Amino acid sequence: MTCRDVLVVDDDPDLVEIMLFLLIEAGYAARSASNGKQALEEVLARKPGVVLLDMNMPVMDGRQCARELRTRYGSSIPIVAVTAAEHARRCGDEIGADDVVAKPFDPDQLVAVVDRIVAEPEIAPSKR
Repeated sequence: MTCRDVLVVDDDPDLVEIMLFLLIEAGYAARSASNGKQALEEVLARKPGVVLLDMNMPVMDGRQCARELRTRYGSSIPIVAVTAAEHARRCGDEIGADDVVAKPFDPDQLVAVVDRIVAEPEIAPSKR
């Protein structure tokens, strides 16, 4: 696992392209998956430092994926819920997310959240 490896999980290819661009420009090794099932396969292949997880996707949604990630890896992989839900914070709390980024997001905010999580890997999710 490298903490500078970010997995973007979202089914919107345009948004994924923007997120990957922002993260790569900020010095991250960023890759993507288009649904929760594919995300689990990516994590198995190479454990990321953080997962940016959309909630509404086909095949396996973000809630199911987050539950499975927590079952398999505990809190060793930080999860950031990236959602357009009206109550984004509550959605993040429901899945035990380390942080939440509401869509539409400010590009600087997205990178700042990842920077903060990567800089503090030893802090338990409940302390963030």
